Order: sequence, then structure tokens, then C-alpha cells
Amino acid sequence: VQLQASGGGLVEAGGSLRLSCAASGIIANLDVMGYYRQAPGSQRELVATINSGGYREYAEFVEGRFTVSRDSAKNTVYLQMNNLKPEDTAVYYCHALVARYFEYWGQGTQVTVSS
Repeated sequence: VQLQASGGGLVEAGGSLRLSCAASGIIANLDVMGYYRQAPGSQRELVATINSGGYREYAEFVEGRFTVSRDSAKNTVYLQMNNLKPEDTAVYYCHALVARYFEYWGQGTQVTVSS
């Protein structure tokens, strides 16, 4: 499974960005897709995930600002991020869980929010 991420960039505080991540390869049983992030000097942390049944999980810091969605026909996950804050600055990694066991990561995309 390969994950191709796109989106990200530089935005002012209060702005919006949309990340997307497309899975390719042998992708039967693509259970969960989502995003994690890692800021400098910090551990990687969950941002949001969505499973094949549409159940969503969000980190507390999202506070209703982000929305994760999924196009199963395209094997693509999206993260719409609104009202971005400087503390959201991080490298965002796409993540996929296949057959409830195999984990895959995208290459990471930088999100920078200026104050």
C-alpha cells in the first residue's frame, strides 16, 4: 500500500487548509484512514481518523475545527482544517490500517500557521 498525500502549506491564523491522501496498491480491507501530526520536539499524535463504517475519532485539541472524511471509491481520506491556530503547526502524516493489523504512513506534509 502506498499513500500519496497532498495539501498543506502556509496559512495565517484563522485560515483553512485541506489535506488529502490517496491509497494505492493492494488495498483490500482498508479499515481505517486518518492523520497524525508531529511538531518539532514533540511526539507524533493522532489528529483524526475515520473507519470503513464512517466512524470518526478526533483528538481533543481539534475542538470541532477539523473534519475528516473519506471517499471509499477513491480510497482517499480528506482532512478539512478550519480556524487554524499557530499551535497546529506540524508535519501531518497520513495513516492507513489494513486488515486491522498492517500500518502504512504517507510521506508527511508541512502545515505552518502564522500568527
